Amino acid sequence: MQGRPGRRLILGLAAAAITTRTGPAARAATGADGPVRRTPAAGGLDVAAENARPGSPDWRITRAGPARAVEGFAERAAVRPGEPLGLRVSTTSASYTVSAYRMGWYRGARARLVWRSAPLPGVLQPPAATDPATRMARADWHRTAELDTSGWPEGSYLLRLDTTDGRAQRYVPVTLRSSSTAGRTVLVNAVATWQAYNRWGGADLYKGRTGKKASRSLQVSFDRPYSGRHGAGQFLVYEAPLVALAEELGLPLAYATGVDLAREPALLHGAAAVVSPGHDEYWSPEQRHHVTLARDAGTNLAVLGANCCYRRIRLEASPAGPDRVVVCYKDDYAEDPGYRRGSPPTHDFRRAPARDPESSLLGVIYDGYPVDAPYVVTHPGHWLLEGTGARAGDAFAHLVGVEYDRVNPAHPTPRPIEVLAHSPVVRKGRASYADTAYLSLPGGAAVFATGTMRWVEALDAGGPAGRRGNHGLDARAAHFTRTVTANVLRAFARGPAGRARPARDNLAAHYGA
Repeated sequence: MQGRPGRRLILGLAAAAITTRTGPAARAATGADGPVRRTPAAGGLDVAAENARPGSPDWRITRAGPARAVEGFAERAAVRPGEPLGLRVSTTSASYTVSAYRMGWYRGARARLVWRSAPLPGVLQPPAATDPATRMARADWHRTAELDTSGWPEGSYLLRLDTTDGRAQRYVPVTLRSSSTAGRTVLVNAVATWQAYNRWGGADLYKGRTGKKASRSLQVSFDRPYSGRHGAGQFLVYEAPLVALAEELGLPLAYATGVDLAREPALLHGAAAVVSPGHDEYWSPEQRHHVTLARDAGTNLAVLGANCCYRRIRLEASPAGPDRVVVCYKDDYAEDPGYRRGSPPTHDFRRAPARDPESSLLGVIYDGYPVDAPYVVTHPGHWLLEGTGARAGDAFAHLVGVEYDRVNPAHPTPRPIEVLAHSPVVRKGRASYADTAYLSLPGGAAVFATGTMRWVEALDAGGPAGRRGNHGLDARAAHFTRTVTANVLRAFARGPAGRARPARDNLAAHYGA
């Protein structure tokens, strides 16, 4: 069922392993501009063949169990296939197993079991330690397992921890990252944003034990489990539906985290496109610089959320390794020791000092929270809306929320730019609009931005894989968002879309600009 068994060493314990075989490649898809290339680049993953393999529908957690029954974290957010991956696990049970599920399409199963350990001895590790100066929570735990990832295909993974007494399960997310992105569409795991909202240990970048802003952390650590969604962070809500759709299309894909994009200046060289998921708020200056360079060199950019690239962060080392601490002082940036040493301020990109609004990269800019509003189509004849059946004025209930972006000519805005949907919203009594936009750049790249954080969630609305009733999104919204997203991904996979399909500026119709 899972392929030929091999061997893995986990702290000296023999464990059954699953090696990878690729099957026959799926036939090429045909889009509006001709066939979409599905053959993998040299050394890259054949996505279509991987997803033709049998899936593992039992990947979901069914027994969360009590708090602290089992939980853990990976010593690195991403490793290349074949690199060792250290785990630090705490459990109240005598033993546990680790199952590595690669997330994708797999004919609707959404995951494939790639590897499973033998039972490992359990140990209850200490509760959270908190740094008094920054209120940063961390788990000062020792390593309990080292996984050999040889033979694991590139991709987004959920490692599932199962206590052998059947009492509890938890996830540990990790990325098996690509060595090259040339000719591929890069799916980015927004791990810094996951940590910003991770309250394990009592505090995140928003609030702490008192529930007030003054008790929030000024730094957050990767050296701890994720508190929400059974340990998966924000992956299952804002990223997994996108991964499933992209892999269902069989396009040449690459996989990386935002930390990888920051660390490696050449990682995006030759990439066809970069895809930002549903919630991708926290970026380092290095990540933004490298994505901007790639965009200006012809790499397309798809922003399938809102509030993207809003907070400026700094990455620092922890005892576990480099880039394990996310620093973001926000309003208190002047107190940041790094800022005092000359680093950029860790607050909003649009704010002084070092003002650099995200609109210069994305075309749209974050405009507010919270809203819940219909998504209104205003440019149904645009090629990205082909196949949706949408007409001018068609509305999709609840699709705009909970945060939204708009085009705002008062901020730096690349031109030409087309508004495809112009949705009225009211936030705290202030009327505004949420905009879906498409723009083209002199270097040939195109940028597509949805303008709403619920876009990726809507991909699964109303279906068997979705959360029925989530925000009131329905199957009609799913059809619309899936069709547009597929159009974007197919077009962007072909190369510089702005050269083949330049934007036709229509801001005057909406903003008089």
